[in-house]
Amino acid sequence: MAMMKKSFPYLLMVGLQCGAAGMYIISDVTLKQGMSRYVLIVYRNAIAAIVLAPFAFFLERKIRPKMTLPVFFQITLLAILEPILDQNLAYLGLNLTSASFTSAIMNAVPAVTFTIAVILRIEKVKVKERRSQAKVIGTLVTFGGAMVMTMYKGPIISLFWSPKSSHFIQAVEPTTKHWLAGTICLLIGCIAWSCFFILQSITIKRYPAELSLAFSICFMGAILSAAMTLVAERNSSVWSIGFNSRLLAPIYTGVISSGITYYVQGLVMKTRGPVFVTAFNPLCMIIVAALGSLILAEKLHLGSIIGAVIIATGLYAVVWGKAKDELPKNTNNLQELPTTTMDDNKLATCSQCP
Repeated sequence: MAMMKKSFPYLLMVGLQCGAAGMYIISDVTLKQGMSRYVLIVYRNAIAAIVLAPFAFFLERKIRPKMTLPVFFQITLLAILEPILDQNLAYLGLNLTSASFTSAIMNAVPAVTFTIAVILRIEKVKVKERRSQAKVIGTLVTFGGAMVMTMYKGPIISLFWSPKSSHFIQAVEPTTKHWLAGTICLLIGCIAWSCFFILQSITIKRYPAELSLAFSICFMGAILSAAMTLVAERNSSVWSIGFNSRLLAPIYTGVISSGITYYVQGLVMKTRGPVFVTAFNPLCMIIVAALGSLILAEKLHLGSIIGAVIIATGLYAVVWGKAKDELPKNTNNLQELPTTTMDDNKLATCSQCP
């Protein structure tokens, strides 16, 4: 019994990364089969809001603070940063590159978050301390890995289980122009996601009701993305969905990548903290690479593999440095600056990953 209790957080995090990997694969299939990314984002956030609403209403009705105008403006800005900017750019980058490439690039978010935090003086760097050196070096290594993946593709690495074609989408190798454009979109999305984390750490102090904040951001994200879709997509047929991937993708991403993910992260962070959660992120990258090769017939390039390894190394250096930071005794995990793509208060966003 004690052994099971000790291993439970590990099992939860492995399951969480498997769920995140499924999100990349399903989203890739849906987008490359022609579904509008704008519509997918609307449905995803709407479903996430519907899933979170009853939990937020019943579980936090006694602790939910009053909504003020400054908090409302912060929630609106959070919705713009994550559901609008990050998810749009991430889905566009995913459509122009591949699922495995996207999941690897997204591991750069901790380093980007750390850099922005230093610029805003939220995170302090003491050059003589090993933990600060680890975070700085890890950030530089992560950026180096992202540059390798951007500038160097290299030869194709053939895997013995990879089929020549996919039953779900036509495996077309992206051109160098599309690959570069997709990478730029993903990197800008990483910046938006990092800004979201920083603003979120500020908002949660004013509005300490995680589920209610998550619902508010998802609800506002659905409204704003719907308005954007009405402008970007003039054809009403884009809203139609059937019993196929167009229905599966928003349900999966809304329920698994938002609702269940928020709960599991919160459950694990209460006992293990956000650093424990961050350590499992490269597992998602490995699973996506395997599934993308097996199911979607994606071609793995040497540059992507080298860059992914470099990014994972930099990620662990940043995580190690963050783990050595001393938390104030009266400060809970929700007040610590998140350090990863699936970090501290991801409870208040609308997506793991794009």
